[in-house]
Amino acid sequence: MIPLLDSLLSKMPSLSASDHASVVSLNLFVALLCACIVLGHLLEENRWMNESITALLIGLATGVVILLISNGKSSHLLVFSEDLFFIYLLPPIIFNAGFQVKKKQFFRNFVTIMLFGAIGTVVSCTVITLGVTQFFKKLDIGTFDLGDYLAIGAIFAATDSVCTLQVLNQDETPLLYSLVFGEGVVNDATSVVVFNAIQSFDLTHLNHEAAFRLLGNFFYLFLLSTLLGVATGLISAYIIKKLYFGRHSTDREVALMMLMAYLSYMLAELFDLSGILTVFFCGIVMSHYTWHNVTESSRITTKHAFATLSFLAETFIFLYVGMDALDIDKWRSVSDSPGTSVAVSSILIGLLMLGRAAFVFPLSFLSNLAKKNQSEKIDFKMQVVIWWSGLMRGAVSMALAYNKFTRAGKTDLRGNAIMITSTITVCLFSTVVFGMLTKPLIRFLLPHQKATTSFLSDGNTPKSIQIPLIDQDSFIEFAGNHNVPRPDSIRGFLTRPTRTVHYYWRQFDDSFMRPVFGGRGFVPFVPGSPTERDPPTDLSRA
Repeated sequence: MIPLLDSLLSKMPSLSASDHASVVSLNLFVALLCACIVLGHLLEENRWMNESITALLIGLATGVVILLISNGKSSHLLVFSEDLFFIYLLPPIIFNAGFQVKKKQFFRNFVTIMLFGAIGTVVSCTVITLGVTQFFKKLDIGTFDLGDYLAIGAIFAATDSVCTLQVLNQDETPLLYSLVFGEGVVNDATSVVVFNAIQSFDLTHLNHEAAFRLLGNFFYLFLLSTLLGVATGLISAYIIKKLYFGRHSTDREVALMMLMAYLSYMLAELFDLSGILTVFFCGIVMSHYTWHNVTESSRITTKHAFATLSFLAETFIFLYVGMDALDIDKWRSVSDSPGTSVAVSSILIGLLMLGRAAFVFPLSFLSNLAKKNQSEKIDFKMQVVIWWSGLMRGAVSMALAYNKFTRAGKTDLRGNAIMITSTITVCLFSTVVFGMLTKPLIRFLLPHQKATTSFLSDGNTPKSIQIPLIDQDSFIEFAGNHNVPRPDSIRGFLTRPTRTVHYYWRQFDDSFMRPVFGGRGFVPFVPGSPTERDPPTDLSRA
């Protein structure tokens, strides 16, 4: 035992020396994250800047400094890895999106969201693929086959609407926010599913049968991923409701919620499904059932913990994308033809703008035809905002491009190097230029948005922790005091119809789901519990 201890102690100095560079890099990166938070707070009211752009610019500035210090040998502290992005950084962002979403608005516009997020992404992918097939052959940037062109379409069909969501307020513009937010999540999931389907299919012998198999595989992944997320969320709700960890330790129920959320994503990856869709719907189910089964202190803890993890992951991604943009090895490969790289980037930006327009305006027109209530229709100004929100490209496009055109973050082929540098250029240009113009554009198009529908806030949502659900009697009383149309008029009927999908779902939810899995109005009560002294009020009819 003593010789073994001596040998371990003798190796410790060499181990510390070898890891010194990594420790320095992590310290600098944490310091940069702190700088992003502080500067983002100071620039909160700036009409041009937001936290995403701030992190990106800090990353660029840091890359320049490291280039100067290393004499042009390196520009980043950490090596970019798509595994790091997809396994550690993306899950908390997507889960928090589902956990904090206002479900009533999201599912009220679910068909429109699926039109934009799924069908719209396929349309955008098709437009970009057709465009690059025609233009790239004339530029002579390398030998690309059909699979490469389809992969490029999927890569640049993945949007990043963070900049727009940071400007919009879901209480002031609930319809627009739910559409932009919902499309962003479904778009990311669809882009990744399409990309993986393209990678796994043999496209050298493409025919009608293979195309139908590809389409069937897409719907198979979409459906199973959603069901897996729902099942994981329901299991977590049932376990916490039955065992009620809060009677002894709130730490255990908070830890179980976090682990079950992450487990849903890893299970999807294990079974080759879409982890994005799985963890998103897991977040929705956990906010509807599990969150109401834990103690009050755990609700506050989980709400802020999930939001903080998501915020840090987003900041980390934008910070690193800015630093990685100056990686000298990638730019050295295309230094002999800078004009070609600029041309490729310009073509891609033009195609992604065209691809957005090709589905946003036609699908908005179709959606409006199916809506009778004028307040639920998407007017032209909102369509422009939706189109603009999808022009930014971010970490998903970067990760997919690295996955396709590099090996361990490096590439020796000129064509692949051009695609990597062009992806970086498009992400930087779209995030900085389009992102900086987002606030002025929205203020110009939507100058006087008022919180006219705040009484419809979804009380099941963790963000609405202090807002109770409104039952029918409360709604009628509220309507009488605030001049809301009565349900005996046509307008009132359209505003609050008595028989909708949501109505039947609530009947089923109250009769079967909540008694088994818990939720608002069915919170377990244990006499003498230190955190829940009073029995909960039954609000299940909300």
